[in-house]
Amino acid sequence: MAKGTALITGASTGLGAELAKLCAAGGYDVVLVARDAAPLAELADSLTRAYGVAARPLAADLARPAAPAEIFAQIATPVDILINNAGFGLRGAFAETDWDAESRLLQVNVAAVAHLTKLFLPTMLRRRAGRILNVASTAAFVPGPFMAMYYASKAFVLSFSEALANEVKGSGVTVTVLCPGPTRTGFAAAAGIADSLIFRGPVMEAAAVARQGYKAMMAGRVSVIAGARNRWLMRATRLAPRRWVAAIAGRLNLAP
Repeated sequence: MAKGTALITGASTGLGAELAKLCAAGGYDVVLVARDAAPLAELADSLTRAYGVAARPLAADLARPAAPAEIFAQIATPVDILINNAGFGLRGAFAETDWDAESRLLQVNVAAVAHLTKLFLPTMLRRRAGRILNVASTAAFVPGPFMAMYYASKAFVLSFSEALANEVKGSGVTVTVLCPGPTRTGFAAAAGIADSLIFRGPVMEAAAVARQGYKAMMAGRVSVIAGARNRWLMRATRLAPRRWVAAIAGRLNLAP
């Protein structure tokens, strides 16, 4: 018997796939959500073979406003773990970037996170059991010139998660926010920042970041910054003037 069901968005590759593996290894049936059906089906098959859990691939594009409600309508059993991992970034000066792309970013990184949480949280509260893990970023702590919309979207996820964690305290439901720094996934290439200075320094492996996030979620912690180096850097940003932090972030986001 499975311990319950975990739903993971952005599950086809990278951090989402690693979080799905940890949920399956922990004895949870998994619902895997991402745009591309083929890698989802492959991952679902491998998780069933490796861990003996039910793994359901569910192809959905969270850039569509209707997608969260469609996903919710297709889930027949209560969700015990909700992991909002899907997200992407864009590089460029805000005056020059494409609004259609940025509106999709807001839909995936902000609206879908809030909407899925809105849909699944009430049942968790009625059952007095459930865990939510929202994936933000160390970008949430600083202004990000040349990736202004991405950094702002992750600031939303951090603030939203911390506020919600306070609202549900003592209910049997926990909300955790994971803040990774640079991580070895497909994110940098998709965002067009693989050549940026921020990815020239230390980069964590997705499996290591996922383990820290999963452990924090299962412990009911409110937040976790992945990696000791990232934790020290984020502490340092709180001591520096915001305009200095913005200037440094802007230089790191550009190509050398």
